[in-house]
Amino acid sequence: MGKYQLDAKSQMAVTKFHEKQKSAQFDKKQQLEKLRAEYLKKKQKQTDK
Repeated sequence: MGKYQLDAKSQMAVTKFHEKQKSAQFDKKQQLEKLRAEYLKKKQKQTDK
């Protein structure tokens, strides 16, 4: 478990924290993908003119 030993209650809190962090990172990736798609559409429209 590393340097510090955690009791069951603390271990659950750490797990919950990491789950929240993981979902936030996933949302960020989705947001970047959405922005990229919008940028490519905009770029395509400009080249079509």
